[in-house]
Amino acid sequence: MSHSAHARPLSIAASGPLIGTLTVPGDKSISHRSLMFAGLAVGESRISGLLEGEDVLATAGAMRAMGAQIERAADGVWHVHGVGVGGLLQPQVALDMGNSGTSTRLLMGLVASHAITATFVGDASLSKRPMARVTEPLSRMGASFTTAPGDRLPLTMRGLCPAVPIDYTLPVASAQVKSAVLLAGLNTPGTTCVIEPVPTRDHSERMLRGFGAHLTVEQTPQGRLIAITGEAELRAQDIEVPGDPSSAGFWMVAASVVPGSNVTIRNVLMNPTRIGLVTALRMMGASIEERDRRDVGGEPVADLRVRHASLTAIEVPPDLAPSMIDEYPILFVAAAFARGTTVARGAHELRVKESDRIAAMAAALGLAGVRVSEHDDGLSIEGRDGDPLPGTRDARVASLLDHRIAMSMAVAGMHARDAVIIDDAAPIATSYPAFVDTARALGAMPQWMNR
Repeated sequence: MSHSAHARPLSIAASGPLIGTLTVPGDKSISHRSLMFAGLAVGESRISGLLEGEDVLATAGAMRAMGAQIERAADGVWHVHGVGVGGLLQPQVALDMGNSGTSTRLLMGLVASHAITATFVGDASLSKRPMARVTEPLSRMGASFTTAPGDRLPLTMRGLCPAVPIDYTLPVASAQVKSAVLLAGLNTPGTTCVIEPVPTRDHSERMLRGFGAHLTVEQTPQGRLIAITGEAELRAQDIEVPGDPSSAGFWMVAASVVPGSNVTIRNVLMNPTRIGLVTALRMMGASIEERDRRDVGGEPVADLRVRHASLTAIEVPPDLAPSMIDEYPILFVAAAFARGTTVARGAHELRVKESDRIAAMAAALGLAGVRVSEHDDGLSIEGRDGDPLPGTRDARVASLLDHRIAMSMAVAGMHARDAVIIDDAAPIATSYPAFVDTARALGAMPQWMNR
């Protein structure tokens, strides 16, 4: 993540109801995959709503280096002429993945069953992340690897064609590892199978089917068995990338807690593996209405109309954690306005996200006047039964360079008597550059401050 040397403090206090219609940034998981699969398809695909962040642009650059023609038109639509499965070309330069673990692991899968050699490099943060969980199954399929010590980047791999189909049971729940093996299976004769003991997000399966791959999913005593038939032919598609449900979550909570609000969020991805927050908010009594439910590229999408509602505290079911791990910070904000004490546990993974999100949110909400107690795996939050938060006076919430902490506390400020001041809101740009402008368009009044 690139940080500017200049902190940008943001101040926000209550300013009346939030009213209007908005769209949120395109979903990152689907943006990555749409470029990869279009780059392997025959014909021209058109992709609208692509998330144009650094991670996704790294995927575009790598697919270009391996022969796909990828252009962005002036109207923001991306045009991709694919090389066909089996048609990836030897890249002439190292593939620079920046900070993107998704790009790296999925592209390694694609390369594994092509007779080409590719070198992957990344920034300091990505270069610390171990790649063994992907190199191990791909080696069984016939790819060979030279890596930095500890199976880290920089990494050079040589694919094998024809590769060897395998049956692979995932040792850790990881959509990236699952996807890497399935993508290697695209150009591998026979059937490649992945068994997933714990379900993970299923965007690869849905989109591969949408592009015409022969892929089956069945429940077995061992877990979900996903089988892909190799030497597939993918057909070009037109894809409208749906809005990211994590980004939509901020507005769901803002509209729920600010009195008089009525907000419609258009084109939101409603994949069941991604909408734990919607489930939790509805349990609390939120008014979230799905309109025009439709299917886009194999994914369920809807417009969400969210109106102010009195929220009631809940015990958050720990089994929701995988489908809303990124949404806990904003759920904690909803809990701060509910009636009663909300207990959210079973979220150990929050300790190791961009920041320790449990400690960060406990400190931030406490500073803004909410009673919070911290557990090793979550928080208990004493709600204010709809009353505004007192605010932070002149103190400043520490965002810890974490975009989700900054946006969550900005939402908390939308129903606060005194302003909530965030020490540095610049990191919001990593996932949602238009967040502050969108807040203003809905009627909130965030103010950038001099340091």
